[in-house]
Amino acid sequence: MKAILALEDGTIYDGENIGVSGTTVGEVVFSTGMTGYQEALTDPSFAGQILTQTYPLIGNYGVTPEDFESGQVQVAGYVVRELCDQPSNWRARGSLADFLAAHRVVGIQGIDTRSVTRRLRMSGVMMGGISTELTSEELLRAITDSPDYGDIDFVKRVSTSARYVWPALGMDVSHAVRSKTSENDVAQGPGTLSRVVNIVGGLACEQRVLRLALVDLGVKRSILKHLAALGCETTVLPCNATAAEILDLKPHGVVFSPGPGDPARLGAVVETIGDLVGRLPMLCICLGHQALGWAAGTRTFKLKFGHRGANHPVKDLTNDKVSITSQNHGYAVEPDGLGKYGFEVSHVNLNDGTVEGLRHREYPIISMQYHPESSPGPWDSDYLFRRFVDLVVSG
Repeated sequence: MKAILALEDGTIYDGENIGVSGTTVGEVVFSTGMTGYQEALTDPSFAGQILTQTYPLIGNYGVTPEDFESGQVQVAGYVVRELCDQPSNWRARGSLADFLAAHRVVGIQGIDTRSVTRRLRMSGVMMGGISTELTSEELLRAITDSPDYGDIDFVKRVSTSARYVWPALGMDVSHAVRSKTSENDVAQGPGTLSRVVNIVGGLACEQRVLRLALVDLGVKRSILKHLAALGCETTVLPCNATAAEILDLKPHGVVFSPGPGDPARLGAVVETIGDLVGRLPMLCICLGHQALGWAAGTRTFKLKFGHRGANHPVKDLTNDKVSITSQNHGYAVEPDGLGKYGFEVSHVNLNDGTVEGLRHREYPIISMQYHPESSPGPWDSDYLFRRFVDLVVSG
């Protein structure tokens, strides 16, 4: 079936329908990731966006249930050069074509995605639409009549409606302490670290079980899995959780997750972060990092075409090390004004110099603009989860 992709500047691309027939409108963006298409499709940070993959062949290793980053596909539409119809991988449980159809995704293939990417790089990301049923003129009118991406509160759409607990897994031996205790013991008090003592090789090994609160602005499952692997039991809360509700849980630390949309719309989240500064160790990721920037006394601005992919170099100013990072964001934190409340830049993007991380000079608070869970992407920056856990344990 024929399909068209239209950009709000009037550019039209003719191609072939993938997924299901219909019409969809959203902000058209591109990602340079060569793999990780299923993680991207289910990443809540892509809500409201039509995702264009720059890598020409997509779907060659199929799809698998283990690679879901949320409970559903989040993108508004999908654009690829060529969709592989014969995937080959031992993990595959189906094809990407069937996956898109099952999740009611309107997509298009057979167009020059290099041309789309160049146009977005030159003119900036813009609204667009994909349709199998409208003429180009009708689709352009539908785009014009749709609200702009920045005018929609996508966080409320993707956040959990009710709290839930993601349990800890295993034992983080880096925080294990030898004990003379000869039998299993569990002790937990309000606001104190749990102690779980296990007999390992004839020695009692005491594990500190950390209880975290996570405010869901669009969390990826990989973040919860990383925290669980480090011995953290995480209570996930809706995006409108207040500081009082978080403190009532008596957590050892709090995390503000990534998510979609314009951070300037997150006034209530910014207020919650401000109320928690100095009261709990804090980790803020991507959209959470941007909200922290607002709480720290500065603002955010929209990037021309954003950072989306798994090949972005970032320098950690605390140790001068460079990591290749996975990123998915369209806004960045202004560096001016950060010193007002004791915050400073901890990481910078080596491509354009934008702020990639913050830390507080006095309190155990860190943030990063990129995705330390690296799903998809390299694992260079997963050390930041351990850095946060160290802050929680010592703080």
